[in-house]
Amino acid sequence: MIHKEVANAKEALQGVASGMTFMLGGFGLCGIPENAISELVRLGVKDLTCISNNAGVDDFGLGLLLQGRQVRKMVSSYVGENDEFERQMLSGELEVELTPQGTLAEKCRAAQAGIPAFYTPAGFGTEVAEGKETREFNGKMYVMEQAFRADFSFVKAWKGDTAGNLIFKGTARNFNPVMCGAAAITVAEVEELLPAGSLDPNQIHIPGIFVQRIFEGTGYEKRIEQRTVRKRPGSNG
Repeated sequence: MIHKEVANAKEALQGVASGMTFMLGGFGLCGIPENAISELVRLGVKDLTCISNNAGVDDFGLGLLLQGRQVRKMVSSYVGENDEFERQMLSGELEVELTPQGTLAEKCRAAQAGIPAFYTPAGFGTEVAEGKETREFNGKMYVMEQAFRADFSFVKAWKGDTAGNLIFKGTARNFNPVMCGAAAITVAEVEELLPAGSLDPNQIHIPGIFVQRIFEGTGYEKRIEQRTVRKRPGSNG
């Protein structure tokens, strides 16, 4: 069986260079590849195009790459939690391609499946459709969207094995699965890395064929963007 384990994030990111296009899994701060992002910061690569649902927060996640002016272009669907993202976008320092969330997910999934393009009704008649091919199907207009092309895909899973099979936990099963295999090289970081054959095949979300490198991450913070709790019964606080 093919052995895909690497020692750490440094080894996993071999070949990363300035000017590349990266996919980064996660939704908000849930299920983001923290170790891979930290290594990108350490490497100092610049002029990056990052495909991610959002850009983290000011001092965490992809926000760290924005702070270091390492990102040239962001392809995202939501940008509301990052003040530095907003500042760079409004000042023209950062190129931003806002994409409907479902379209963003499907552009990843299409790349994963080897489908070059697809039609979607999302965005027809808006700025999203400008310059794109449109076509009518059964009396309804659709916009043609091309699949993403990326050099590396960085994802975060709960458990994995040395063959690259992955299991995601809870809502961390967001953009991570559709980004696996959607780039030339997929790097998976996991909280627990087990020997091949240790995972129940019925529980595996992504088979190892979609993953080229896998390592066990460390020091996960798992921050919460906006912590909201309800008052306990009978409590004044």
